[in-house]
Amino acid sequence: MHKSPPEAIDRIDRKLLALLQTDARLTQERLAEQIGLSASAVQRRIRRLEQIGVLEGYRAIVSPRALGLSLSALLNVRLEKHRASNQRSPQEVFRAAVQGWPEVVECLAMTGEMDYLLRVHVQDMEHYAHFVLETLLKHESVEDVKSSFVLTEVKPYTGVPV
Repeated sequence: MHKSPPEAIDRIDRKLLALLQTDARLTQERLAEQIGLSASAVQRRIRRLEQIGVLEGYRAIVSPRALGLSLSALLNVRLEKHRASNQRSPQEVFRAAVQGWPEVVECLAMTGEMDYLLRVHVQDMEHYAHFVLETLLKHESVEDVKSSFVLTEVKPYTGVPV
């Protein structure tokens, strides 16, 4: 997908993006009122922002607690470094496995001492212990895990600055 240079995004696009990050369910008519354009002009801008890869999708924000997932943790994961040359790399094997772990809601490849940062949501400490001991540490590529528990979200993710 083609990515847009920042200069292709004007002041009106930025206002539109800010409004959509606040509430993606706003109608094109309501967006048009707030921006000062026609609904059809807003529709064209939204379509263009989608086509150039600035708008990547639309999601609902779901409360983990409301679903019984009251414990959140950040896990730093270090993988083994070497494997026989005829096998898939530890990174490939780990990245494939993490896609199937429902507890993991985010996985980031990192620089530094650890290789990956995982954000997990679990029901309680028992669920967390089971995930770490029976899934993560038993994975063939995982060498070490360091955990930190989220006490409170001081500034939850609200979108990117536009």
